[in-house]
Amino acid sequence: MLFGYTPLDFQHFKLVVIESTGLGKDALHIYAGLGLFLLVRLVWRRKGGWVLAWLATLALACGVEWLDMLAEASNSSIMPDAAHWHDIWNTMFWPTILLLVGRWLQPRSEPLSPQSGDFADKPFEQPPTV
Repeated sequence: MLFGYTPLDFQHFKLVVIESTGLGKDALHIYAGLGLFLLVRLVWRRKGGWVLAWLATLALACGVEWLDMLAEASNSSIMPDAAHWHDIWNTMFWPTILLLVGRWLQPRSEPLSPQSGDFADKPFEQPPTV
């Protein structure tokens, strides 16, 4: 029992979401993984945000599969491990791609140079008079 809910309650929740959205189980894994990754990345914009978002998504994927295995064990309908790895793969594919290319998605923080004209919004300082 997790926070007062059983793994079977979680399975029921997943079935309700599948029925209400009309999406397949694989598509929901992809959307949930990408959604959590982007949410964490938007909230945590500091250094290490890409890795933190990826780790949060991995924790979600593994946690959901753990709950699935607990529900299967209570129903005596254990699925093969390949099905669980398939779900983790679906959940982690796009977050992993974004993690790998994330460094090129962020704007560069280049130092200001006098030739670039980026000093327009800075106050002009007069040299001291003698």
